[in-house]
Amino acid sequence: MRKKFIINLIFLVSLNLLIKPFWIFGIDMTVQNTVGASEYGFYFSLFNFSLLFNIFLDLGITNFNNRNIARHNQLLSKHFSNIIGLKFLLGFFYILIILTGALLIDYNYRQIKFLTILAGNQFLLSFIMYMRSNINGLHFFKTDSILSVLDKLLLIFLVGSLLIKYQSDFQIEWLVYAQTLSYLLTAFVAFFVIKSKTIGIKLKFNFRFYRVILRKSFPYALLVLLMTSYTRADTVMLERLLTDGDTQVGIFAHGYRVLDAISQFALLFATLLLPIFAKMLIKKENVAQLVKISFLLLVIPALIIVINLFFFQKDIIYVLYDEHIAESSKVFGILILGFIPIATTYIFGTLLTANGNLKELNIMATIGVILNVVLNFILIPHFKAYGAALTSLITQSVTAILQIYIAHKIFGFKLRFKLLLAIITFAVWISLTAYISNEYVINRPIALIVALTIGILSAFAFKLIDLKTLYKIIKYDKS
Repeated sequence: MRKKFIINLIFLVSLNLLIKPFWIFGIDMTVQNTVGASEYGFYFSLFNFSLLFNIFLDLGITNFNNRNIARHNQLLSKHFSNIIGLKFLLGFFYILIILTGALLIDYNYRQIKFLTILAGNQFLLSFIMYMRSNINGLHFFKTDSILSVLDKLLLIFLVGSLLIKYQSDFQIEWLVYAQTLSYLLTAFVAFFVIKSKTIGIKLKFNFRFYRVILRKSFPYALLVLLMTSYTRADTVMLERLLTDGDTQVGIFAHGYRVLDAISQFALLFATLLLPIFAKMLIKKENVAQLVKISFLLLVIPALIIVINLFFFQKDIIYVLYDEHIAESSKVFGILILGFIPIATTYIFGTLLTANGNLKELNIMATIGVILNVVLNFILIPHFKAYGAALTSLITQSVTAILQIYIAHKIFGFKLRFKLLLAIITFAVWISLTAYISNEYVINRPIALIVALTIGILSAFAFKLIDLKTLYKIIKYDKS
């Protein structure tokens, strides 16, 4: 099981390393620099508003389905035929909720028009994610990996072509239209992959089946709604609470882009872990070793990246953007620290989800929402985008600690003081080397490369990443 996990993880990460960074830093960032912080902030706040209600497109069906199909492959044909109809009904209600919410908070005509298209895109993306959950549940990880980057590959071609030909006239609306076309094409490909893996797919409206599925998936839906609220509400509140809201959202987006990029890889990690954890738990296998390996594989690289990017925050933002450099650097420095608790969440939150501990996770997420909203109301009026970044970091840290505590109580994981001390010592050492490189190496690219190289080599020196152990896992696949 561990062998299969690591091989597919390597394939998935390699594929995404080729595509997603190019999209984020080559295309999406160019769009932001082209249209400006205020115009991109206009788009980004609306995009996050559409994500706040995204759960009504799914109501936890995708997470439930991933776990369920991993355990019971034979249910794919029956469930897929029925859930397709449900997804269309949910899409209709989602758009109604989005438009109602837009009117209640007094969005103008352009914002509502923009939001309607974004809502359509969210529907298509939700449909893709549901189909991928079936492919993932069947353990066709490589096929799922290809589908995970297909929409971005299409976007690179479409938006890249527009930027090359019409950069001086580029409009933010074009980005949204390109997303629509990319999602449509990806949805068709994903559907035909599913069709090739099963028989008897028909569009059905079985309301008795819907009641059963929604009752089972409701705890997942509530969890996603709560977690989305405390991770995506920052920009919506920035735009609504401040007179220069669009600009502040743009500054926040400057800092958020790198965090979003590296978080995509942590999410891929979790996507692979969920069905594997689910299968191991139903077989009553010990997951402690996989949790440890997963934690070290994700959190140790996270420490290396985060600590070094924190010390080189001004250099990173200066290279990436054309305006608001000073403000964006401070926001970026705070936001990037949040990747460590985010990475931790993707390990322990995934384990708890696979084990069905939704009640505990929902209590944790409720605490996160309350904390996030209260802190945003306090900090945003005084510190603007920087205040939203502080809120995000505090919220992510508190929720990550709560998930570790819950996992410890449920699974009885032993606290390994030697390992904990090694991680803390490693973090301090990386911070020291990053500080020295930043202060005393004049050439900025070389300074960052030196700091990162020392971090990578130190991970092996501290034996936090052990190539010999990984080799044995891949070769022998023993528990």
